[in-house]
Order: sequence, then structure tokens, then C-alpha cells
Amino acid sequence: MAISRIADGVIEIDTLLGGWERMTAGYLIEGPRPVLVETGSQSSIETLLAALAELGVTPSDLAGVAVTHIHLDHAGGVGDVARAFPEATVYVHEKGARHLADPTKLVDSASRVYGPLLDSLYGRLDPTPPERIHVLADEEEIDIGNGRTLRAIDSPGHAKHHLGLLDSSSGLLFAGDAVGVRLPDGGLLRPATPPPDFDLDQALTSLRKFADHNPTGIALAHYGLVPVPPSDLLAEAAETLTAWAEVATRAWREGADIAEALGKAFAGDIEAVPPEHREKLETLNGIHSNAAGLRRWLDQSAGAAATTAPGA
Repeated sequence: MAISRIADGVIEIDTLLGGWERMTAGYLIEGPRPVLVETGSQSSIETLLAALAELGVTPSDLAGVAVTHIHLDHAGGVGDVARAFPEATVYVHEKGARHLADPTKLVDSASRVYGPLLDSLYGRLDPTPPERIHVLADEEEIDIGNGRTLRAIDSPGHAKHHLGLLDSSSGLLFAGDAVGVRLPDGGLLRPATPPPDFDLDQALTSLRKFADHNPTGIALAHYGLVPVPPSDLLAEAAETLTAWAEVATRAWREGADIAEALGKAFAGDIEAVPPEHREKLETLNGIHSNAAGLRRWLDQSAGAAATTAPGA
């Protein structure tokens, strides 16, 4: 397993989704009350627990588990981690809390999207006792101890239940999927626009909100601390997201296939990724998933516009 210290008191854990290296990361924030940011999927739980044991984190040590959002590649292991660490509080966005307590609808939805891949790659999600769950408000802080905190930043766009988490000590921002996906083996920043919650305006607002907090670095769930100045990365994320949305909008207005249009427009980007790593990127953040999210956003935007038009 790969464990690396990326800042003082911040340890990156490769949770090896699907056995692939450098695809999904969790982060342990050290202190008197240590907190794990992201559990990864349920299929990665053995890897995660082994890493925490190697780091000397005993069942009574972990004080908290914080997830940026409740998609299964980020929060699928929450129930298992809560069971393994009975003192840990689970921190989550208000709009995701009920799904951790009762994951039935979330898992049913995921099974329709992923089919057999759900169990073979991601796994499912065990429920977390409601009394263990703490809903994080925007700008609320999790106390790690010794003056260190994790500040929650409400950041919808990728999902309505998305939070960024800013470490007061290192200045690192754990950005979940709000900035996009950038696998080290590919080097390509691709937006993450899956259904059902993607919203372009909210996503761009969240990127500006991140910039306003002046992080010293940005750590992605997919994957790792990005070796790019945060302001440059956030600007690139906004530019890339806008470009994808513009291509999708043109295709939607013309009645064309959005996935096909995106594939043609950004074919050069994926060709730059080494062939042996393309499968990782397409499995995690494929064109078709992003196209589906963009189409749903466009359909919903058109519906909202129709209901507010004069005479509607």
C-alpha cells in the first residue's frame, strides 16, 4: 500500500480502487483528535484499515471521518469505518446525511447507473447510526486539537451534497470532485459532471469560493496533491468546465449526441494520456457519465426557464 506524508500532519493513503494505484485517495489529518477525510469505496475498506493500522491508529484513536460528498467512491466505506472506529464522529453535508443513515435509495440509484460494476468495483454502503452523524454547516470547523481545524466549505455543482475541507495548519484544501479529476498517471484535468446534481453555475461559484479561501495547495480524491499553484489549477478547472459545457450546449441545441460531441471536441486530450492509463480515467470519469450529467442540467435549465417565462 502507498502511504505518503504530503504536509506536516497530513498523510495521503492510496485506497486502491479496483486494485489500481493512484486512483482514489484518503487523507489522515493528525492531531489530538485525528480525522480521516474520505474513506473511498467499500471495496477498498481492507486497504484503508490496513493503512490506518500501519500508521498506528487504533480503534479508539480516530475522532472523526469527514466525506466531501456521498458518492460511493468517496463515502462507500463510511459504515465500515464507523464500525471499526466506534469513537469517530461522521461529518457530512446536510443533504447527504440521511443517505449515510439509510443508504437504500443511494445504493439503488447507484446500481441502476453502474450495473454489475457496482459490486465488482465499488461495493455498496453500510448504514451509519444516526447518532454518530454530524451535519456540517458552511464555514463550520472540525476541531483536530492544538489549534488545528478543518473548515467546511459548501461547494455544490458536482453534487448538491458537496463540501470542501480546508486545513488551517497546512493550508491544504481537500476538494473532493469539485475541481475535477486529475490522475497523476494521465496528467489531464477533466471536469466531473455526473448526474443527477451537476449544475454549471453552482460549480463555477464553488471554484471561486475555493479561490477566496487562498489554499496553499489542493488535494484531490482523484488523485493527490496537485503540483500546480492553486490559483492556476482553479482557473484551469473553470476554463475546462466552461469549455465542456459549451460543447454540450451546442450539441443539445442541435439535437446531437452530447457524448459524441464531447468525444470529438476533446479527443486530443485523451490521446495524450498513456494507453495503459486510459482505462482508469474512462472507468472513473468517462465521457458518457459526464455527458449524462450535462444533458440533465441542460434539460432542467430549460424546464426552469420555461416555468419562469412571462405568461408561463
